[in-house]
Amino acid sequence: MIRKNPRGDLPTIHPSAFIDPTAIICGLVIVEENVFIGPYAVIRADEMDVHGHIDPIVIGAHSNIQDGVVIHSKSGASVTIGERTSIAHRAIVHGPCTVGSGVFIGFNSVLFNCQIGDGCVVRYNAVVDGCQLPANFYVPSTERIGPDTDVALLKQVPSEASAFSEDVARTNNDLVQGYKAIHNEF
Repeated sequence: MIRKNPRGDLPTIHPSAFIDPTAIICGLVIVEENVFIGPYAVIRADEMDVHGHIDPIVIGAHSNIQDGVVIHSKSGASVTIGERTSIAHRAIVHGPCTVGSGVFIGFNSVLFNCQIGDGCVVRYNAVVDGCQLPANFYVPSTERIGPDTDVALLKQVPSEASAFSEDVARTNNDLVQGYKAIHNEF
């Protein structure tokens, strides 16, 4: 469902993107080229700051937002998802938040008030809150990374995790074409 927010902003969706009919895209959301947005995803840019301002939520080209993902932002703060980035099933991205390009965010992970550098991998059930994660860093499953975390102690993304991330992005790009080809078939 594509809908306006209370201020009247409508999403801008590139014609090559695929948005599952069960997804909700609301307000000042920009969906770029060849993006896949899966079933029951919710992307809402509807909260304003005290001055009535809203920054957009931007989903970069060739990225995928999988089943049940929630992307939202407090008080109109921006959320930017880079290109070729995968946000896996049931993850939450809550702004303000910037996620770089070529990033993989695992199942049920939570990002809040953070910056994730290009090429990072955040595995399932991890939390990244209130910090900046430099490019190509790896957050293991169930870890909590916050402002007190010494990110220098984190490992660089192992080659097998990078290959997995690239395969997920490629697979979901193929789904865009496949679902668009069968759109409106029952």
